[in-house]
Formats: sequence, C-alpha cells, structure tokens
Amino acid sequence: MTDPAAATAAFAYELGVLKRLRRAGWWHAGVRDPESVAEHTMRVAQLAALLATEEGAVPERAAFLALWHDMQETRTGDLPHTATAYLDKPDPERITADQTAALPDRARRAVRDAVAEYEAAESPEARCARDADKLEMLLQAVEYRELGVERVDEWIASARSGITTATARRIAEAAVTVSPLAWREG
Repeated sequence: MTDPAAATAAFAYELGVLKRLRRAGWWHAGVRDPESVAEHTMRVAQLAALLATEEGAVPERAAFLALWHDMQETRTGDLPHTATAYLDKPDPERITADQTAALPDRARRAVRDAVAEYEAAESPEARCARDADKLEMLLQAVEYRELGVERVDEWIASARSGITTATARRIAEAAVTVSPLAWREG
C-alpha cells in the first residue's frame, strides 16, 4: 500500500480488533465475558501517566508507551500465561515492524520506538508503563473478585510480584483492601 492515508486507515482498522479481542486468561478464572484488550489498554495508559507523574517521569511518554504495549495481539491473540510452556513468546518488535511497515515514516518510527522502549524497560517511563500493566491486571482481578469470581488470587499475586516502582507498589497494596466502589464515597 503506497498511499499513506490508506495505510494509516488500514492500520486503524487493525487496531479496532483490540476492541473485540478478549483477555483470554480471565476465562481460566471463570470470567464469562472478560474485558477487551482495548479496555485493558485504556486504563493501563491512564495509570502509566499517573505513575510517571508521581515517579518524576514524563507522564505523556509513559502513557504513549502503554498505548502500544499490547497492540501486537491483533496478530497473535491474547495468549494466557499457560501458553508460555508450549509456545515461544512472540517478538513484539518484529510484529510491530510488520504492523507498521506501510505507515508514513514518522508514524512508523514513533510506534516502533515506543514498543522498543517499552520492551527494553530501561527508561523510567517504560518502567511506569510496565507497572501500570501489572497494576491494571491487579485492579481488574479485584473487580472480578467483587463480582463473585473466586479464582483471581494468582493474578493478584503475579501482579504484585512484578511491580518495580515505589508508587505502583503502594497503590497495589491499597488496591487489595479498597473497595472498587470506594470512589463513590466521596
């Protein structure tokens, strides 16, 4: 595809798949209609910005990294943790290169650089985005538990063990004790 506008439109349609793609691991816990990858990504980006603000990193950059962290799942699906014993982990940078090949140069570089930075986990913004991913999973697990899903403890434990920033650790500790409806109280 040589028309940059058409290539961007095609890429946007591919990104739309994330709105329909369910987070597969939650089916193992008994969730009948789990959140979509897009729903997950939205809160990850918001949390990444908040974490970065508190950690002294650049919130806009952290949110931008988070926006792209799972987009490769349009090509692979959302692989649950149990698949890792049977499959090699897909290479996010390779998938991103294929996904963005037809995009205009600046857009292509921006997305590829964001994915590479997120995967390297070396910048403060990448660490905040990665912690936001874990924190969002923890919050979702607590929300599902409140709805009666009983088998979410391993998701909560996994999320807590993977968090690296002090801010995200404090929020995770609070999140396991605060009601998902606490925001309504005031």
